[in-house]
Amino acid sequence: MDETAFPGRLPERDRPWVMRTYAGHSSAAATNALFRRNLAKGQTGLSVAFDLPTQTGYDPDHELASGEVGRVGVPVAHLGDMRALFDGLPLADTNTSMTINAPAMWLLALYGTVGLEQGADLTRCAGTTQNDIIKEYLSRGTYIFPPAASLRLTADVVAYTLREMPRWNPVNICSYHLQEAGATPVQEVGFALATAVAVLDAVRDSGQVPAERMGDVVQRISFFVNAGVRFVEEIAKMRAFGVLWDEITRDRYGVTDARQRRFRYGVQVNSLGLTEAQPENNIQRIVLEMLGVTMSRDARARAVQLPAWNEALGLPRPWDQQWSLRMQQVLAYESDLLEYPDLFAGSHVMTALVDEVVTGARVELDKVLELGGVVAAVETGYLKSALVASLAERRRRMESGADVVVGVNRYTETESSPLTAAGAGAVEQVDPAVEAAAVDGVRRWRADRDASVVDAALARLRADAATTTNLMPATVECVRAGVTTGEWAGALRQVFGEYRAPTGLAGATGGGGEPGLVAVRERVAATARELGSGRLRLLVGKPGLDGHSNGAEQIAVRARDAGFEVVYQGIRLTAGQIVAAAVEEDVDLVGLSVLSGSHLAAVPAVLDGLRAAGRADLPVVVGGIIPAGDADTLRAAGVARVFTPKDFALTGIIDDLVTVIRRANDLP
Repeated sequence: MDETAFPGRLPERDRPWVMRTYAGHSSAAATNALFRRNLAKGQTGLSVAFDLPTQTGYDPDHELASGEVGRVGVPVAHLGDMRALFDGLPLADTNTSMTINAPAMWLLALYGTVGLEQGADLTRCAGTTQNDIIKEYLSRGTYIFPPAASLRLTADVVAYTLREMPRWNPVNICSYHLQEAGATPVQEVGFALATAVAVLDAVRDSGQVPAERMGDVVQRISFFVNAGVRFVEEIAKMRAFGVLWDEITRDRYGVTDARQRRFRYGVQVNSLGLTEAQPENNIQRIVLEMLGVTMSRDARARAVQLPAWNEALGLPRPWDQQWSLRMQQVLAYESDLLEYPDLFAGSHVMTALVDEVVTGARVELDKVLELGGVVAAVETGYLKSALVASLAERRRRMESGADVVVGVNRYTETESSPLTAAGAGAVEQVDPAVEAAAVDGVRRWRADRDASVVDAALARLRADAATTTNLMPATVECVRAGVTTGEWAGALRQVFGEYRAPTGLAGATGGGGEPGLVAVRERVAATARELGSGRLRLLVGKPGLDGHSNGAEQIAVRARDAGFEVVYQGIRLTAGQIVAAAVEEDVDLVGLSVLSGSHLAAVPAVLDGLRAAGRADLPVVVGGIIPAGDADTLRAAGVARVFTPKDFALTGIIDDLVTVIRRANDLP
């Protein structure tokens, strides 16, 4: 049989998507070496992970940066760091994605300056700044400024790149974290498109882009989505995204060129769906999730990055990242997927699924627009409350067994895994000396520059921020003057202020009337009576810069359902703020949530603070991605309980919290 003549086969194979690995840690030099190795292995684009201080606009020597430097990404504090990050990598020939949001303008200015130093023509540089601040208020937590000011920065970047970097994607509307925060496919599509409308409205209304060039703006807007393990549903979601994006850009913005209206997206498959229990199961999850965004040619991702099998355990090693890259390469080059047109064209099942998502997403989008748009929906707490409630329902289904997670709530019997036999050696370890080196480096950088030039650049930035002037030129001047990340963000904080997003806990409920929760509620009430207090009081704290608050919020919701009075002040708190709240609110228990890997610095700081405040008796529990050895260290330091992702039953966790309180107060 002549396979090349098989009916339905394309005349030539479709072009593969850009293959990326989300990478960055320790230092710019170490990350540069990792980039070089990944490119040598066949990776076709770079995806830069920045550390939390960089993402939230702090220098490595800031109090909030303690324990966070270089942990979940690369620290970039100034132009010297950006030079080291891309040393020997020709930016004009490398497609670079930067996952950066609140300080996206700053990082793009650093990138562009390095490109010019390399002799690159910026009009040739291709890549993406994520630059989607809305989802940060809802899920990921790396916002800095209020929503309206943040959208102004986004619009300025869009207008700048349209003129200076026409091949650059200035914004990457990110629904990825919405799904992790609880969004259903309908909510993910509806809320993400509401964000896109807000960005395009801001650009249009800024007066910086002529109406006839809105098509040029639209064609550079990309999306970054999540792909879960229900891959048939995910295919329908992506096709629905394309239908609605075409409709919105045609009808709302008058874009007549169908090529400009094409839905362009990249994808990272669902990292938070990976499990610590039986982590080898994550391999098949990743493969199935990859199929959801590659099988349908008409809705195929333009770029794909896959997590590693061990991301629920800690930072992946280069070998783990290589394994994920090889998955993409096998699908693209060994299988026949790229040889055929769309496999689902004419499918009655797929058409019905797409119509269902489109109809539901239109309702969600219209609801947000009726509230006044996505900024109003953030500020009123509507979007956050909707996500917290959806995630609570998802957790309820998993706890009840209605949704099966293999190795977690069913089929938990297992052999010991050779993949994790090395213990802490199964993940990348960040040398604690990295932070000290970064602190020393940023201080030397400040000492070696012309302070008067720095002051003048920052003064111009503040002055321009107080007007409607595009802030990119002033930002580029700051880069060239040697301003640091923290100084740039600090200057804008002075003008725009800082923001604390709604927590979304009001009205959310997750446990219902399940029998287990009823028993725990009785225990909570009995313990409160024995202690002579009206209600047990739990402080949920997020120390440091880790903004992934989904788990903390679900604990808070379930604890409140069980009868606790919950004190939750949101994310990004210093140890001193947590200690002060614990003392002032006279709580019975402090629960700390840390997912960034900074637990060995953040948790002892709170314990020391409680001792200094005379409350060494106050029990502290910790939850997060915490290796077994680190858990032992925390318990030895005085932590009463350590919870990790394998502790999925929220009601059981709340019952444990009651036990901790009783033991701390010598109750039987």
